[in-house]
Amino acid sequence: QVQLVESGGGSVQPGGSLRLSCTVSGITVNDVVIGWFRQAPGKEREGVVCISSSGASTNYRDSVRGRFTVSRDNAKNTVYLAMNNLKEEDTGIYQCALEKGPPFPDMCVVYAGRFDYWGQGIQVTVSS
Repeated sequence: QVQLVESGGGSVQPGGSLRLSCTVSGITVNDVVIGWFRQAPGKEREGVVCISSSGASTNYRDSVRGRFTVSRDNAKNTVYLAMNNLKEEDTGIYQCALEKGPPFPDMCVVYAGRFDYWGQGIQVTVSS
């Protein structure tokens, strides 16, 4: 049974940092695409970043590029999202998701419809 569990959320002031973790069980992360999504209150869910199954490619949303970094630890079967210089507009519920059987090892698309399994989500609040 595939499961994804997020951790590391919380509240920070603008300019602060957080690191989210997505621990995966039931499948190895180097066989799948992992994506991070977020949903702010009253807004639609949006894709933040994905990392390809090879780990060689990432695809960031423009608004987070240069501030967020996705990485993967195969030994821990965990994907991380390091978030720096956080802004109030980064506030939302963050979910990691898994695309099983991606067609290309060096490509990912952070589109929700491609993902098969989802974590429960974790709150990130950026506020002064």
